[in-house]
Amino acid sequence: MKQSTRRIAGLVAAASAVTLIAAGCSDDNDSNSAASSPSSAAEGTSGMEGMAGMSGSAAAGASVDLKAADGSTVKLTGPIAAKYKAATEQQKTDLGAPSTGAEASGTGENGVVFQQFAGGVITAKNSEESTPAYITWGKIRDAWNVKRDAEGNPSADGKGGSQGPLGTATSDETDENGVKTSTFEHGKITWTASTDKVEVTVNGKVVPAQ
Repeated sequence: MKQSTRRIAGLVAAASAVTLIAAGCSDDNDSNSAASSPSSAAEGTSGMEGMAGMSGSAAAGASVDLKAADGSTVKLTGPIAAKYKAATEQQKTDLGAPSTGAEASGTGENGVVFQQFAGGVITAKNSEESTPAYITWGKIRDAWNVKRDAEGNPSADGKGGSQGPLGTATSDETDENGVKTSTFEHGKITWTASTDKVEVTVNGKVVPAQ
């Protein structure tokens, strides 16, 4: 009789142990599920941020509508629009109103896209949205537009601007110790404020400015 009692008590104790073990496994699984929840939430947030980033990129590529001097609307697109939007307020003021007409904007024979303004021009090597665009103005712009032969010398039969020997712009104008510089594919143009001197360099050789 005593042996039966011990056997029953042992079975009850074993059953209790199994119950406790099962409860422990259940708690571990719940903990894992709870731990994974923040991860899922983070992934969801990351996805939302990714979508917001895509929206921002799309917004960055939006066109810009500007009023020309004659009251008409000029629409900037692609890298030209991106550059204008990134310009400082002072740069926008110095550029002035966009020009209109057949020669005011478009795509050159070499694929360069451009938009002329009253005070300068914005150009990009091509119309791809990721292509950087640059502002060129003042006496540097004037010298760049001079028609030149293949060697860079002024020539009535030559070509100017991005079609000329200097090629397209590769930088905005910089200013170092009173010397303003714009670089191009095949050279550079500098203007020194104190002397009002313009210097044009094509393929490493200084050529006449005008």
